[in-house]
This record gives sequence, structure tokens and C-alpha cells, in this order.
Amino acid sequence: MPMLTGRVNAPELYTESDWLNTNRNWSIKDFRGKIVLLDFWTFGCINCQHIVPDLKRLEEEFADVLMVIGVHSAKFDAEKQNETIGQAIRKFGITHPVVNDANYRLWNEYGIRAWPTVVLINPNGKVVGQHAGEGVYNTVQPYIQKMAEEFAQALNRDPIDLHMEEKAERSALSFPSKLLADTEGHLYLSDSGHNRILKLNPEGQVLDVIGSGRQGFENGGYAEASFYEPHGMALHNGSLYIADAKNNAIRKADLAQRQVSTASGTGELEYYFKDSKIGVPVNPNSPWDLLALGNNLYIASAGNHQILRMDMGTGQVYRFAGSGREALTDGLLLEAAFNQPSGLASNGNVLYIADAEASAIRTLNTDSGMVLTPLGRGLFDFGDVDGPVDDALLQHCMGVEIIDSDVYIADTYNGKIKVLDLSRLRVRTLADGLSEPNDLLFLNGQLWVTSTNSHQLFRVDLHTGEKEEVVVRF
Repeated sequence: MPMLTGRVNAPELYTESDWLNTNRNWSIKDFRGKIVLLDFWTFGCINCQHIVPDLKRLEEEFADVLMVIGVHSAKFDAEKQNETIGQAIRKFGITHPVVNDANYRLWNEYGIRAWPTVVLINPNGKVVGQHAGEGVYNTVQPYIQKMAEEFAQALNRDPIDLHMEEKAERSALSFPSKLLADTEGHLYLSDSGHNRILKLNPEGQVLDVIGSGRQGFENGGYAEASFYEPHGMALHNGSLYIADAKNNAIRKADLAQRQVSTASGTGELEYYFKDSKIGVPVNPNSPWDLLALGNNLYIASAGNHQILRMDMGTGQVYRFAGSGREALTDGLLLEAAFNQPSGLASNGNVLYIADAEASAIRTLNTDSGMVLTPLGRGLFDFGDVDGPVDDALLQHCMGVEIIDSDVYIADTYNGKIKVLDLSRLRVRTLADGLSEPNDLLFLNGQLWVTSTNSHQLFRVDLHTGEKEEVVVRF
């Protein structure tokens, strides 16, 4: 247990970039008499997203004595911009100030080595200790509790006006992510920021709404059911399966009965690595996309860096591919390693996977069990380069679609749609000017694309790359 008195003065919260979610700069001295928790994060990191509920729980439990400050030390170039960090703050419902540490000054001064890492500072401005990884509440809460007792006389229990930003006005869509079409040519769109699924006609008219819009984990009729950041979807035997990402669950909407149930998951995070839990049912961990093939539902389990498989007959979910280690490793199913897989498509028996944190496209042959990497180099190899696959670079790609022998890619952090020509082994840009495109769908001869951070849906001409917004109307 670290010394609660601390020995080292906490480095000052200086930035050359900006503060967000507040209209002023803050210093450690401003919080004298408060217990301070610094959260070093980067918004594309799923493990950083996992600890947001822990931080909220601590903020509520110690509302009068604890001050949480986010320190955003970006991994990707696109994550260094104030605008994109601000969008992530709104997307994740963060309610404390965040300092943009784009140049890694605070990261280095505090000796941080991994995302996420929290640093605890006592009311006298001394560093008490740090914790890397998830499980923040259970690790940190006892120290805050003990500190609140030992420093009881010195604590400042008066509220601090953080000058928080006002909430943006509600729009028709909020952070739309994944797309799916049915056999009648209708679209299903996960309106993730509004915690619901929309059924649309090709003109953008809303035909149905699945979910109350409340953040929660309730089953029932469409108007009563609740989700927490739903993403990928799949249709099977008259039901819509939904990757309810932040509930760590697969939900099932019976389209005839208009009822939502839980097909898999308890709401809790579950971890399994290497040889653990092979051949026995598991729960999804931040499922991001779904793909139905025959009697199997494949799940991009982003939080555990794996591909899972649901037996649609029994409803049981099993490990399928990925060791659980975050790495760009090819090989047979459980030897291979993924990096926050976030998008799925298929061409026959071959799955195509948008492996976001490695900015890579992976393939998985369900017959041979072999995982390969046609595009991508590693966890820290990213950029915006077209040309031969050996030279080409993506930046945190999250969506993929197959049309003939071409792989269409939502190159999310580059704001582009890229095309991997498998016959020529080359990459080109089809369209740009999007704001974190998350998914693509080929329907009626056109490519449909979600522009997540601009809260828009577009159709893209496959030949010219010209974009046309589809205005969603209720």
C-alpha cells in the first residue's frame, strides 16, 4: 500500500493544447484540500472506455472530496485534436474536465507507460500512487476512503465550479455506427448515442424504433427495452441480434413479436486468455459487430481482442479465434491475436475483420482456421498512405464491406473510405471528408456510410466517390 502522505509533489497540469469540458485551465493548486484522481486515457482504447463507469461511481461516492481530471494522451494522430476529444467526451458521457496532453508532457512527467492509468494525489498535492489497467474502482476506492478519513480535518468539502460545457442540442442521430439491410431493402441503423436501433427505408424515413432511448439493460417491448451504446447487428430467423457493446451483451429483437430479450451476457465484463474457457460458454466483452453465417453468429469481441461464435441453435457463446493478447499475430484460430476487432464482413467462408487498434484488415478462413493479414503492420504502425499493400497505411479502421473482389474500408480516424483491391494488392481512397466513419453497407448499387462524429448517414457513389447525405426523418 502506498504512503497516503506522499513524497513527491504532483507535476503541474500544464498543456500546450487546451482544456476541454470546461472553459478555463486548472492547476493542482486549485484542488488543494481535495483528493485528486488523474485518468490517463486515449479515446479509441476500449480498456479506457471500460473504466468510465468506475470513475463515475467514484465521483458519486466521494462527491464532496474527490476531483477526477482526465488527461488525454493520444495514441493516434487523429486523437490529438481538441474537436475529436470533445466528441469522445460527449459520446462517453464524461462529466469532469479533460486536459489535452497531445505532446505527452504530462504522460512523461507522471511516468505513465500504459492506457489507462490512474494517478492518486492527496489533498496536499502529493502523489500517492498509480494503477494501470482496468479494475479501477476496487483498487482505488479503499485508498480514497482511507485518505478521506486520515485527512478529514484538512479536506475542502465545498463544491468547485468546474465551468462545464453545456450539453449539445439533441439531433435526429447521435453517433450512428453500424448498418444492416434486410431482404426487403430496408436498413437497420444503430443510433448508438441515443441507445436505440432505427429501421429506415432507403429515403431515410424512420419505419420503426427499437429501444426507449434510455441508457440501461432492460428487456421488454420496443418502447420499454433499453440499451447502452448498441453497435453491430445481424438478422437470423426473424430476429435482429444486436451487439449491446457497453452492456457486454448480445440482445435479440423478435421482429414479429416486437420484444427484446438478452441472448447472451450478464452486463459484467468477462475475461479469458490463452487456454482458459475453451469449449465452454463465455460472455461477450464489449461486442462491437456481428455477422450471421449459417447457424453461427460471429462476434467481434473488441474488449477481449477476440472473435467469438454463438451457436444459434443453443444460444451459447464460445471462444472462436484470438488468444486474447493484443497483438498483430497470424496463425491458427487460438494462436492468432487481434487488436480490438470492430468490424466484420464475409466472402464465402472467409471473414474479413477491421482490426482497429492495429489499423489492419485481417482474414479468417472458417474452414482452415487460419488468420492472415492482407493489410496492416502492427499496433503502432498507422497513417494515411495509398498504393501497394506493403506501403499502404490506415488509421484505426472500424468497418469493412466486401463487393466482388474489393474490400471497402471505413478508415475511421482518417475520415475516409478506402478500397483494398485484392486482385492488384493495392489500396486507394474512394471518398473523404467524413467524420469518423464507422461502417459501410452495399445496398441498391450504392455504398451507405455512417459518419459517426457528424451524426450523419451518407450514400457514396462507387465510381466517383461523391457523397449524398440521407436525412433521417421521423
